[in-house]
Amino acid sequence: MPKITYIEHNGTAHEIDVPVGKTVMQGAVDNNVPGIDADCGGECACATCHVYIDAAWLDRIGLPATGSNEASMLSFAAVTQPDSRLSCQIDVTAALNGLVVRMPEGQH
Repeated sequence: MPKITYIEHNGTAHEIDVPVGKTVMQGAVDNNVPGIDADCGGECACATCHVYIDAAWLDRIGLPATGSNEASMLSFAAVTQPDSRLSCQIDVTAALNGLVVRMPEGQH
């Protein structure tokens, strides 16, 4: 099972085993990781699962496609950066073992 490290804005890290087939957001919600609100339940409709992808992973994860629902939703996120993604749109695969994501200070 891939391990994903979720880092809160205050620096607290949570290393979680997330089953293949779930999303990065589901891994956080299922394990009560603070900082991922997921108000819409993973429907790409709220931007409250916004994360920053660790630089070492950005090439593998990629950015949302221009004009996609995810890119549109990110425009509603509080503080986006070039490495911003919605964690509900990142499917967990074995290749994501070791992924590190950081949460913004707030989701609203």
